[in-house]
Amino acid sequence: MDEDLAAINTSNRSQKIRDFIVKFKKHIISFFGITILIVFGYFIYGDIQKKNKIKIANMYNKVTVDYYSGDEKNIKKKLIQIIKKKDKTYSPLSLYFLLENKIITENTKINELFDLVINEINLEKEIKNLVIYKKGLFNSEFETENNLIKILNPIINSESIWKSHALYLMGEYFYHKNEKQKSKEFFEKILIHEKSNLSIKEEAQKRLNRDFSE
Repeated sequence: MDEDLAAINTSNRSQKIRDFIVKFKKHIISFFGITILIVFGYFIYGDIQKKNKIKIANMYNKVTVDYYSGDEKNIKKKLIQIIKKKDKTYSPLSLYFLLENKIITENTKINELFDLVINEINLEKEIKNLVIYKKGLFNSEFETENNLIKILNPIINSESIWKSHALYLMGEYFYHKNEKQKSKEFFEKILIHEKSNLSIKEEAQKRLNRDFSE
């Protein structure tokens, strides 16, 4: 008797499963179809991204080789094109290359490119802070005190590894403007910041001992 009841229960469960599959067959097929598409889409997207990365890397390498070999035709245009591709690696490198080789001299245009890299590319935190610091370094030659501090504030008000560099830059900025008290305050902040770069800390201490000792 018990065996008969077990057989009936098993049969009922099997029938319910079959009924469920028949009733929701379209939904089940759609679910598995979408899952397969998502998986394939993920791998296809990754492959496309990888190919784009290689393409941008080749573009950057060709531009730099052409520049050093003396072929400077359209160098500026090509580097700006790479920057605008918003690649995490080669956009910042292209911007640095433009700066270091003085390929662009218009301050407004350079700052526009800095803002693109800082605000429109999903950079790692400290890479972004490095770009901000380099923007501050570039602008320190001509910007006003308020604007320079505004540029560097995201680093100065953080625990970034570039904080001591930004503080030292501001210290030097005010020193060369002969605003000794402001300069001294920034150098002193380097000494009390626990994560200050050791070389920067030593230079700040030397500056304070040499130029601010009474």
